Amino acid sequence: MEGTDDNTKHQARLVIAPTKTALGTTMSNLIIQSCHRALRDSDTFTIALSGGSLPSFLQGLPDAFANADKDPQWDKWHVLLADERCVVSSHEDSNLGAIRTHFTNSVGIPPSQIYGIDETLLGSSEDVAASYEENVVKYLLEKKKSTTTTTATDEDDGKIDCVLLGFGPDGHTCSLFPNHKLLSEQTRLVASIDDSPKPPPSRITLTLPFLNQYCRQIIFCGAGASKRPIVHAIFTNVEEVLDNNAVEHNDAVLGAKVASVELSEPAPYPCGMVRPQGGKDDDTLIWLVDEDA
Repeated sequence: MEGTDDNTKHQARLVIAPTKTALGTTMSNLIIQSCHRALRDSDTFTIALSGGSLPSFLQGLPDAFANADKDPQWDKWHVLLADERCVVSSHEDSNLGAIRTHFTNSVGIPPSQIYGIDETLLGSSEDVAASYEENVVKYLLEKKKSTTTTTATDEDDGKIDCVLLGFGPDGHTCSLFPNHKLLSEQTRLVASIDDSPKPPPSRITLTLPFLNQYCRQIIFCGAGASKRPIVHAIFTNVEEVLDNNAVEHNDAVLGAKVASVELSEPAPYPCGMVRPQGGKDDDTLIWLVDEDA
């Protein structure tokens, strides 16, 4: 599998929130923890965000920071896109547009630190992807490396701090779809796709090599019964693990069931192929779902 060591058993932390509302609260608390850790180790917090239903969960993030009595230091945030449709940001299909509406328009992140696609290149999705890789992703990786202090571990040096992803009922994540040739991409950090099975067909997406090699923490988030088959397929013996090993965790996931789970081999869906390397703690890969999922 691309970007992974096939001899390694891949673990994740599975967090099951009692309700969809609690899922949003828990997600905010996990982001607060990630932000606090990042700003302890450097002067930037880099976060990649997906579209779909995820931006709506971010509406509660400013209040969550206030309730936790934490300063988000919005001026140190850098927001990039996990994937984007090849449309202008004012289009109803734009992930950046949804992120602005539900989140960034109401907080103090400098607009220059919210990274959309180059709309002058929309005639070619390949050009859009190449530009985003060179001018956004590589730029932020280098910036993170140059600003990280000696308190960070070598494994965390020069990585995007937090990636927030959704997953579909078909098991896709970002714009990485089942049985698509992009799942075999070996070198590109951002790739284009012009035959997406979901409209619109032209998009750009972070790739598995990027997700598995250059991310400090990845948080999957999903709610609803349509996600249940995916969750049960990508983990090994998930029901048995939850019955025997689920425990309440720290304040970030208070009231949720939490268990360490093992990912199935081979990964049955693209979302199960996301397995970030190098993490020493149990929060490198987190799957956050509600009871229905």
